[in-house]
Amino acid sequence: MRRIGLVLGLMLAMQVGPAMAQIGPWMAFFDRGQDVVTPQAAAILRSMADSYRESGGQMQVMIAGHTARIGSDQANVGLSQRRAANARALLVAFGVPDGVITTEAFGESRPLVETADGVAEPQNERVEITVGPGSGW
Repeated sequence: MRRIGLVLGLMLAMQVGPAMAQIGPWMAFFDRGQDVVTPQAAAILRSMADSYRESGGQMQVMIAGHTARIGSDQANVGLSQRRAANARALLVAFGVPDGVITTEAFGESRPLVETADGVAEPQNERVEITVGPGSGW
């Protein structure tokens, strides 16, 4: 009986395990001050969507929008919201269900590269996408 339980447990782990694993994260970069998804960013988002579908496609997706430290805090939060929304729309177009996606806008508050105010660091102009349990900040 114990052996049957072990086998059933392994079978369940094989079925649930890969779908529960976190994949990614991905970063898609934007042109300075823009919310339009570039062709390079679109390729990253397509890769993310492909990986999501290959993993079973039932995990939560978190898109976090970020900006460089140029402009007001309010403007940067708005820009990061638009970036996250545009990334979301493209992921949905690539087959990720809209209902599993959440977005958050961080503006300039969580830079990838620390800079002084007024510095346009290209790596801070991004969205970060995480998938799986505990995704997001």
